[in-house]
Amino acid sequence: MSVPAARLAPCALIPIYNHKRTIERTVQAVRAHGLPVIVVDDGSDADTRAVLDALKENGDIQLLRLPRNQGKGAALVAGLLAARDAGHTHALQIDADGQHDTGDVPRFLAESRDHPHAMVCGRAVYDDSVPRARLYGRYLTHVCVWAETLSLAIDDSMCGYRLYPLHETCAEIARAPLPARMDFDTEIAVRLLWRGVPVRNLPTRVIYPEDGLSHFRMLHDNARITAMHTRLLLGMLPRAPRLLWRRWKRQAA
Repeated sequence: MSVPAARLAPCALIPIYNHKRTIERTVQAVRAHGLPVIVVDDGSDADTRAVLDALKENGDIQLLRLPRNQGKGAALVAGLLAARDAGHTHALQIDADGQHDTGDVPRFLAESRDHPHAMVCGRAVYDDSVPRARLYGRYLTHVCVWAETLSLAIDDSMCGYRLYPLHETCAEIARAPLPARMDFDTEIAVRLLWRGVPVRNLPTRVIYPEDGLSHFRMLHDNARITAMHTRLLLGMLPRAPRLLWRRWKRQAA
């Protein structure tokens, strides 16, 4: 489905689980760029719910509440579908914990205006606050994704700062279930590329705040990510001829 640039109707989408100290600052920084904000509360505690209620009462956010904690992926799926149903054409995913540079919101929107059918993926540019183990793990995932897509099109499949074209993204959600937790970001990126969605990569500064709250569980989430890569590598095999043909056509153009 074509989306004329003049008809783009983007929103910001923020999943949250207990980030009561940073969510108001993040919402206000995003809204300063003129974006409506959808926040998906993934079963947060009472203090966080109170902050979100105040933001909703002030008209700063559209609030969607999940009845219990289900994971980042489940929250994003619910938010993407809600954004589409609200009439938005694109959704800019951004974390609630202050890691992402909200000053780059206009750059994501400009890239989407120029390429309205593309998924615009943030490519994380870190400072010295990044944990070394997390950084090295990301490089391993990058290599796996390049194998799963038979291309170098996705610079960074783990960055949670990206802009989705909702028509194709929601169609992929309807086609097959997506992971409910931290492995969502990588799998949806790979599956949208398989689907033929173009990818635009945008370098963006990412920090790890000293008082930041991370829900990444080293053992459990790494096991889930390993299982995901196994599944995606197997899924690539029947798609390999089409992926190679598509790459050849791009190179020949």
